[in-house]
Amino acid sequence: MERQQRLRIAIQKSGRLTDHSLDLLARCGLKYSRGKDQLMCYGENMPLDVLFVRDDDIPDLVQEDVCDLGLVGLNVIEEKRLAMAARGAQARFELIQRLDFGRCRLAIAVPDDFPYRDLSSLAGRRIATTYPHVLARFLRENSIEAEIVTLSGAVEIAPRLGRADVICDLVSTGSTLLANHLREVTTVLQSEAALIRTPVPLPDEKADWVRRLLVRIDGVQQVKESKYIMLHAPRSALPQIAKLLPGSESPTVIPLDGHGDKVAVHAVCRENVFWETLEALKAAGASALLVLPVEKMLP
Repeated sequence: MERQQRLRIAIQKSGRLTDHSLDLLARCGLKYSRGKDQLMCYGENMPLDVLFVRDDDIPDLVQEDVCDLGLVGLNVIEEKRLAMAARGAQARFELIQRLDFGRCRLAIAVPDDFPYRDLSSLAGRRIATTYPHVLARFLRENSIEAEIVTLSGAVEIAPRLGRADVICDLVSTGSTLLANHLREVTTVLQSEAALIRTPVPLPDEKADWVRRLLVRIDGVQQVKESKYIMLHAPRSALPQIAKLLPGSESPTVIPLDGHGDKVAVHAVCRENVFWETLEALKAAGASALLVLPVEKMLP
């Protein structure tokens, strides 16, 4: 296939989204090979190539049509959009899908001994961050006047270095804050991974592959926590068992040969299936319970 008909997608070279992004593409059917230090890998069974770059560069690569698609955090997308708006420009990339991974939050954290009561405690303080435009909007919306100290990294140590009083940084588990004697006090922005696309109209063949990729992503995300349950049960127990199946649509009921009063029940449950659920099903009359993972599903 000609090179110009191959899709290019930019993902984070290294960081919290890299492995999840590659796993998503693999679950969508992409087979690829990548050397240890390669910045690009080529799809072997799909016309899709992956470019590994800094996450801050992904929106620019997409809106400049270097890449057709980009997989990046909403925190980066929003910071880029606001930065361009501050220069009187408009972001030209298009957000087409939010993805069910990479959840985190941009939050303000203060040293353990900081006298924080509410947002007014931030007035007149120095706040270190790598997201100055998102932070500026938050402060403006809350009528807080504070000094924003823009750093390119190591934000969490800014208070100890005397460069800031508090910080505004991405928080996932909170362990980094704890290690640096900081505590989270308020959320500025909720974030997760998202897919963006070029503003340039795509040729029909590329557009078709984008559509197919989005359908596959939906299929992967729908079954992320899903399980396939199979069990045997008396017909009389079906109403109670149907109520116990977590997040399930109408189950499939199949007569069991030679057992007029028993049936097999198959159901896709779109919630976690816990041991307590299985125990409740058994108490309701179910037997031969089997729980299987679901890899992919098309509506």
